Amino acid sequence: MQHRPLGRSDLKVSAWCLGTMTFGAQTPPADAFQQMDMALDAGINFFDTAEMYAVPPSAATQGATERIIGDWLQARGHRDRVIIATKVTGPAPGMPWIRGGQTGLQRQKIIDACDDSLKRLQTDYIDLYQTHWPQRPVNSFGTLDFPAAKVSGREGEVIDETLDTMADLIRAGKIRHVGLSNETPWGVMRHLQAANDSRPRVVSIQNPYNLLNRSFEVGLSEIALQEQVGLLAYAPLGAGTLTGKYLGGQLPKDSRRANDRRVSRYARPLEEVTVAAYLDIARRHGLDPVHMALAFVTGRPFVTSNIIGATTIDQLRHNLAAIDLTLSPEILRDIDALHDQHPNPCP
Repeated sequence: MQHRPLGRSDLKVSAWCLGTMTFGAQTPPADAFQQMDMALDAGINFFDTAEMYAVPPSAATQGATERIIGDWLQARGHRDRVIIATKVTGPAPGMPWIRGGQTGLQRQKIIDACDDSLKRLQTDYIDLYQTHWPQRPVNSFGTLDFPAAKVSGREGEVIDETLDTMADLIRAGKIRHVGLSNETPWGVMRHLQAANDSRPRVVSIQNPYNLLNRSFEVGLSEIALQEQVGLLAYAPLGAGTLTGKYLGGQLPKDSRRANDRRVSRYARPLEEVTVAAYLDIARRHGLDPVHMALAFVTGRPFVTSNIIGATTIDQLRHNLAAIDLTLSPEILRDIDALHDQHPNPCP
């Protein structure tokens, strides 16, 4: 397993990261323990979670993922072998069960969220503490229209407050480094601009990236490379879409779409034709479509780590078979040709 620098920090994380958001919902604790054991044995030293998990989000499952990871850390004694990343929830009016509705990136809210995560994780420190999404108007999660009317011109003040608070958490020994998630080019650069001797410099950005959504390549990839704020790529299989299991209107039992009340951002008009074409590329080159999709993400120069998530141990085992796969120039040419034909059908 290759290990890569986490931004300009002293940490090196595995090129694959174990995504854990189904732990405590679709994935029961015993199976989650198995997944973490298997990932560690495969050389994965990087686990990602969030205070709002498990997903699908609900009052009953919120915090369950962190608790399961904490129980595993205590049972196995592997804290020094694993780099733990978690997230503080930004404004989430649709999830009033998180900290009694006190979500957001203001000082006390961040401190409370961090303390709660530390308790659930049963650890003294968090290696990478990420803001889950910005506290300002942005067109994220597949929306295309920027909400310009909601811009106040004071959005940078929240970023300053966030970084000041993160600095205090670092000084207190509660967190080691700071990252972003679901961020924009302006947001990343504004965080970098605000960093100074008393404020931490962000080391990573966790955004979606896969064959159906390569929008990170426009703007953000340059920042990731030039500023060493590497991508932690989530949804490398497009929430399971690139497996082909949803083609023809299929809705497999216990799948993400079958269990999540929200409409998938990958359920778009061009989904069927584009996914089918990627499956054809994989078959023509003698590859498993899942392995091709994962290897594509891992091999991008701006990617620090590819966050793989699996509901079952068999899915994780299947994913891990691609851990050393490198795509040939011929496959990459075919992928780019299809991308030119159907660019970002599921943004």
